[in-house]
Amino acid sequence: MHQLIGRCPVCGDELTVTRLHCRNCDSAIEGHFNLGKFYRLTPEQLHFVETFIKCEGKITRVEEELGISYPTVRNRLNDVIRALGYEVAAEATVSAEKRRAILEQLQAGEVSAEEAAELLKGMER
Repeated sequence: MHQLIGRCPVCGDELTVTRLHCRNCDSAIEGHFNLGKFYRLTPEQLHFVETFIKCEGKITRVEEELGISYPTVRNRLNDVIRALGYEVAAEATVSAEKRRAILEQLQAGEVSAEEAAELLKGMER
């Protein structure tokens, strides 16, 4: 079977289902049906969501699973939130403990100076 897509491959607009068919009794229903919010996501975003759920929403596990940094996980999560039609909440102030962890990641070369600066920006709010 082929994977159902939610976006038009020509123009990128959201697709709608216009006919549903039952293979068992041969009934059919026609109209305009919404595919749901998750069909708004790109294949890459869906893969991220599956990984996020598999990792029980623990960002450190998502980092390890996908081999990406904390800021990248947050950015991808924010992209998914927006794609689903929600607003991204403002980042909370970075705690002293998190600040220390960010600086340790920087020192260990786990994040770039640019990524660390982005993470620490939350402290200025």
